Amino acid sequence: MTTYHGSCHCGAVRYEADIGIAAGTIKCNCSICTKMRFWAIQVPSGAFRLLSGDAALSEYRFHTKRDGHYFCRRCGINVFSTGRSPRLGAFHAVTVASLDDLPLEDLLAAPVRYVDGRNDEWEVPPAETRHL
Repeated sequence: MTTYHGSCHCGAVRYEADIGIAAGTIKCNCSICTKMRFWAIQVPSGAFRLLSGDAALSEYRFHTKRDGHYFCRRCGINVFSTGRSPRLGAFHAVTVASLDDLPLEDLLAAPVRYVDGRNDEWEVPPAETRHL
């Protein structure tokens, strides 16, 4: 595990998370993830620490209201999402684009797991992934 730091574009929201990048990243095909081109790294919630910007965050929940998607109110960047899964329990999914100190070569070497959130099949990849 390595502690990485992340932030939104304007710097109002800052966090750190203990990440094992070799465990991989996720891309989802649900309606919001498709529109955001969501690419994230899931970590247990205990491995995530919000350092600043709680008041700058806005939360969006839809459909089942199960997962929370957090955006900076000032610059609009989706910094992380929260949820619960059988695999991790309570988790934070930090967007790879918001990580400030993850080396690009480490990100590119990490496996990508595709999830079929559109059909609520979280352990099965969707039939089509090229657009994600």
